[in-house]
Amino acid sequence: MERIVQGRRIGLAELSEIRGLLSSHPDWSRSQVSIALCERWDWRDGSGRLKDIAARSLLRKLSAAGLIRLPALRQPGRGSRRRSASARVGLEVDWSISAPFSGPLCSLQPVSVELAEGSERVLLHALLERFHYLGLSTPVGESIGHLVRDRRGGIVGCSLTGAAAWRCAARDGWIGWSDAERRAGLQLVANQQRFLILDAVRVPHLASHVLSRLCRRLSGDYEARYGHPVHLLESFVDSSRFAGTCYRAAGWVDAGQTTGRSRNGRPGLSVPRKRVFLRALRRDASARLRAVVS
Repeated sequence: MERIVQGRRIGLAELSEIRGLLSSHPDWSRSQVSIALCERWDWRDGSGRLKDIAARSLLRKLSAAGLIRLPALRQPGRGSRRRSASARVGLEVDWSISAPFSGPLCSLQPVSVELAEGSERVLLHALLERFHYLGLSTPVGESIGHLVRDRRGGIVGCSLTGAAAWRCAARDGWIGWSDAERRAGLQLVANQQRFLILDAVRVPHLASHVLSRLCRRLSGDYEARYGHPVHLLESFVDSSRFAGTCYRAAGWVDAGQTTGRSRNGRPGLSVPRKRVFLRALRRDASARLRAVVS
């Protein structure tokens, strides 16, 4: 059984994946489900933004056909209140970020990389929505955000880390994973979904310095919040826009290029090819990732 829904071919495999997502997360809202589905399928528009609205429409149509059972609609107004709160925090961005600056790195130091929690998490989201060329990709599942501040406390950048890609040939080949090892060890890999240094801050070596600081603390942050470390950090860099110089300078490995398929490796769904940069957070990272099923 196959059908075209919202421009996508939906068969038994796709239905099974959607049903598994719903059953695994019964507490999620419809919005969370649609965002997770977009992330899994790497379903994006021409500018790289998740096609969340299209995914919600697809889910509603499948539900109307009796093929899936969606969670109940949340109380009206909650979403609008959250958006209003985000808008209010967004106004604080102008007061929180550093003034335009150009100069040596030592002029900003010490630079701090701090966890974004509570209201600062909303501030982080507002920064990404406003200044990152891809906007905000709301993470589903485990995720950690960081704000980067200069010595005066002004924000100069931020980072958002979330779940690793389910499959990535360049990464999996670098680790030497079998499918069983990948399934067992994937939670020990994190994906830097967004990295931002504000355009107004023109400071050589700042980005690589921040990446190095972030990598030194990230595993500990995951262990404190989620009870497990992270051994490897991945990032997918659009080589048509960026050379990845800051990643190389911070000790990341250029593991190759994505295949141009979706996040789950579905043939026929073309997505922009990106360079795959990896940063081991401990020297024996690949051995530990392979040993999870031992």
